[in-house]
Amino acid sequence: MASPPLKILLVEDDELFRLGLRVRLERESGLEIVAEAEDGETAIQMVKAHSLNIVVLDLGLPGLGGIDACWQIRQLAPKLPVLVLTSHTQKALINRIIEVGAQGYCIKGAPSQTLILAIQSVAAGASWWDSAATTEIRAAFESNSSAMSAHVSDHSAPVLTRREQEILALIAAGNTNQEIAQMLYIAPGTVRVHVHAILQKLDVRDRTQAAVIAIQNKLIARDLLSEH
Repeated sequence: MASPPLKILLVEDDELFRLGLRVRLERESGLEIVAEAEDGETAIQMVKAHSLNIVVLDLGLPGLGGIDACWQIRQLAPKLPVLVLTSHTQKALINRIIEVGAQGYCIKGAPSQTLILAIQSVAAGASWWDSAATTEIRAAFESNSSAMSAHVSDHSAPVLTRREQEILALIAAGNTNQEIAQMLYIAPGTVRVHVHAILQKLDVRDRTQAAVIAIQNKLIARDLLSEH
């Protein structure tokens, strides 16, 4: 039985760009645009009115800007993930995105498949920071992530979420995606999304490289290593 589609709120003030995004995303099985908004105020109303799995949010909105809209959405629906769309990668901007609770960002103009993967990853509980992010930006994320600060000593290393750490620990222990799915009580497809996000964050080609780098750089919390 197929999983229900991810229900997406698409927030973008450029009508043509929004139309193009909607058409492309809805060609992908498993994605459904259930609501659209062209400004922050409308986005907040859509969050109240619809059952959603993720908000894809442009930053350059008229009226209530994307940063403020993200903050209000996160206050209104703390469990609803937000993926930011932006044309910029300045450290100060990324800091603000992190501070208001976005789960990640994707650069406008990125290949459509990258955006689709970012949506799937963030909706599955992973974080997504565009590959254009610099070491400085990743370090900024680390400094704002108390869950990881005690475990990561190399401040240039990419940050993994708790779930990504769990999966990476199980990879390092030699488990397959199917075995990981059974052990964590999640779908194999969700494991695949997490694994791809882990490989992207660590900038490696395969699971073996990911496990070696994670152990060498202490990216897996000790309690997770001892559990597995």
